Amino acid sequence: MVVEQDGEGYVTQGAAGGGERAAKGQALYRRVAADLGRAIGEGRYGSGGRLPAEGELAEQYGVSRGTVRQAMALLRTEGLVASRRGTRRVVIGTSRPQSFGELLSFTRWARSTGEEPGGLVVASGTRPADAAERAHLRLPEGAEVHQVRRLRTLSGRPAMVERTVYPPAIGELIAGLPHDTVSYTRGLEERGVLFADAQHTIDLCRADEEDARLLGCRPGDPLLRERRCSTDPAGTPIEWSEDRYLPETVAFTVHSSAAAGSLARRPADQD
Repeated sequence: MVVEQDGEGYVTQGAAGGGERAAKGQALYRRVAADLGRAIGEGRYGSGGRLPAEGELAEQYGVSRGTVRQAMALLRTEGLVASRRGTRRVVIGTSRPQSFGELLSFTRWARSTGEEPGGLVVASGTRPADAAERAHLRLPEGAEVHQVRRLRTLSGRPAMVERTVYPPAIGELIAGLPHDTVSYTRGLEERGVLFADAQHTIDLCRADEEDARLLGCRPGDPLLRERRCSTDPAGTPIEWSEDRYLPETVAFTVHSSAAAGSLARRPADQD
């Protein structure tokens, strides 16, 4: 049995090559989807525009039509394209959806879309926690927090200003990470801190002077704001963060189902 890992991190195995071909096929459709997702995000096809025909894409990427169909299915689940029988796929959005069904860091989410994430530290240090931070992080009166402000980028383009505060024990670990660390989440995981749950609040806010300077927008421009409190498997708060995104860089998706939770109703319960 041969086991290999390619440059994209896809593992292939199989004595006769069948498993290897299957895994390579999976890697191919994800690469095609990532490349098309980048093109859509850059506005190459425009909102409402049509993608090339299936056969054209297969020839362009040197893959089978089946691989193209798999790539299209992935783009459809990400909310980037729509299709109807007998027509070419239509671009329905240029933002890169981030699903709350998975707890992904900015770095992991960016790489899953084919982008290269970056982070520039604007400010870092300890200070007294305010009342809201003490409440979210369950800290006593007079406690300090470690605050980090970073500009996050997608393939070198400004995307989001991240303002995160950590409780003292986590803050010490953050302060010990190399200055050029891109993923704090991974750095903490390597030190035994695991992210298990998060509470998200999404709304709009206006860019302040710092947002405008870092993101290249104007003061007062609308930004998509995500406020997040993350906890470890024991339910202990790890971070309280406020992230402000340029509207065209990201969209958030939420999946709900009538088969679970408060939406579920037995036939006998119906009016």
